[in-house]
Amino acid sequence: MTLRLGYGTNGLTDLRLDDALGLLADLGYDGVGLTLDHMHLDPLAPDLAARTSRVARRLSGLGLGVTVETGARYVLDARRKHGPSLLDPDPDARAARTALLVRAVDVAAGLGAHAVHCFSGVTPPGTTTDTAWQRLTDALAPVLDAADSAGIPLAIEPEPGHLLATLADFHHLRTLLGDPGPLGLTLDIGHCQCLEPAAPVDCVKEAGPWLRHVQIEDMRRGVHEHLPFGDGEIDFPPVLDALAATGYDGLTVVELPRHSHAGPELARSSIDFLRRAAAGTTDGAAPC
Repeated sequence: MTLRLGYGTNGLTDLRLDDALGLLADLGYDGVGLTLDHMHLDPLAPDLAARTSRVARRLSGLGLGVTVETGARYVLDARRKHGPSLLDPDPDARAARTALLVRAVDVAAGLGAHAVHCFSGVTPPGTTTDTAWQRLTDALAPVLDAADSAGIPLAIEPEPGHLLATLADFHHLRTLLGDPGPLGLTLDIGHCQCLEPAAPVDCVKEAGPWLRHVQIEDMRRGVHEHLPFGDGEIDFPPVLDALAATGYDGLTVVELPRHSHAGPELARSSIDFLRRAAAGTTDGAAPC
């Protein structure tokens, strides 16, 4: 199976969305990981439905697929990174995050997206683990209902430092929720290198049945820093072979959210690197 490659707009925040999409199409990407944020399809600004329709037409005209991502740092709270989360002690704050995710499902339906990405958030100080898991399951219930109605999977991401940090945590959530059909997995290949007990290639094999979205970048063991390809420790050809073998047919999206200053050049070098890796070699990777 041929992998479908995308690039995340959270690594192109210095570009207008229209320009970012045109760049990715020109470079030969198959799609885009679209982070809903104030500069790129703001989910809280007026006329969201009309703006979503315009973006849908642009994506269609360029032949780009899309995943909706919800990791914008300050979209809900201008002073708290990723706040409020699904684990916030304040029920109204948790409800605001739930409402944003439900809105993201609506946007995804309007765009024809193949998944909506989300994550759990960090356990607040003084919160027991049991309480945190209960908050997470309660807060996700309306989102899963919306995803089920829209026919678009919700792909939760294990994130270092969060309550749901590993593949084992994802399976724990599945069990708590009764294994709902709309719940799937976002697998970040770099995160596997960072903290999973198994190697990235084995994580891909294990995750296969639940994959609904994939993010990819280089990373080093024990360091949660998204790196351009070739700057970390991951051996990518076997990882991409394993990913293709799962039958996953969604987007594999380059995730470099701290490199927007070099976004256009990194988008170019990243697709070149991944094409070589998919062919079994990463020799001669272009430096950035």
